[in-house]
Amino acid sequence: MDDAAPRSLTLVIPLYNEAESLPELVAQIGTVRATLGLPVQILFIDDGSTDASWAVIQRLAAEHPGFTGVRFRRNFGKAAALQAGFERATGDVVFTLDADLQDDPAEIPGFLAALAAGKDVVSGWKQVRHDPVYKVLPSRIFNAMVSRTTGVKLHDHNCGFKAYRRDVVKSVRLYGELHRFVPVLAAAQGFRVGERVVRHRARKFGRSKFGWQRFLKGFLDMLGVRFVTAFGRRPLHAFGALAFLGFGLTGLFSVAGFMAWFAGYASLGFVGLLAASVSATLGGQAFLVGLVAELLVAKLAPTSSPFAITETLGLGDPP
Repeated sequence: MDDAAPRSLTLVIPLYNEAESLPELVAQIGTVRATLGLPVQILFIDDGSTDASWAVIQRLAAEHPGFTGVRFRRNFGKAAALQAGFERATGDVVFTLDADLQDDPAEIPGFLAALAAGKDVVSGWKQVRHDPVYKVLPSRIFNAMVSRTTGVKLHDHNCGFKAYRRDVVKSVRLYGELHRFVPVLAAAQGFRVGERVVRHRARKFGRSKFGWQRFLKGFLDMLGVRFVTAFGRRPLHAFGALAFLGFGLTGLFSVAGFMAWFAGYASLGFVGLLAASVSATLGGQAFLVGLVAELLVAKLAPTSSPFAITETLGLGDPP
């Protein structure tokens, strides 16, 4: 793993209806870029905006070198937007940050210093947040659950401001709501994950995309990530354990049922044998599911992207 100083950077910026904030964000990025002394690719991913965001991106790209863009046909979600950006990133270090100005580009040198200290992934930690309590409290509960469940101890898994070495973003594949779990997926592959405190700014333009449903989706994805990172390459180990549990219970229920039957407790014996039948069926199903999952892992690979592109800017025609 190469810990040498990066020779180029890519900023992947997913956005949805952020036309008002884009000019100011570009100005702030320009100020930081002038101090870095490195080529910087700025990659905007327009996730199906219904405002003038794409027109603003086109104008800014014409005015500033190094600006590129991808426009989705409709809103596919942040994970798909980041995946599109990761596939097209060319920098040795890839940053992700939101377009709403709540992430401060002036933090970029601090991320680079953390990477130089030996990390492969550096996640931002919005220690002081300028959000209402109905966003902050559920987020803290979610972060604690993710850290405990996955073993990747971060204060702010939800923070979109992160820095990755190039080989990290080329090694993960995002879908659903997995954008929160890139450090978890990276850690499962042996990459070194760290965090740093970042400044969180109050929203200046537009409105938050916050919704309670995102926490339900995030919880379900957390369970999925836990399974994938633990058993993604060996699903039969997980389902096989459930199968053996079912078969073990089958034996116990059978013995108990027959003993009750011969002791004169026919009704209890019937219940025991019925429970044995149910546990045997569930155990067999778990084993078959594990075999099928094992075959899928061995034989199949993703062949399509979780998004559809209608237009690109500075990247050639859509594939």
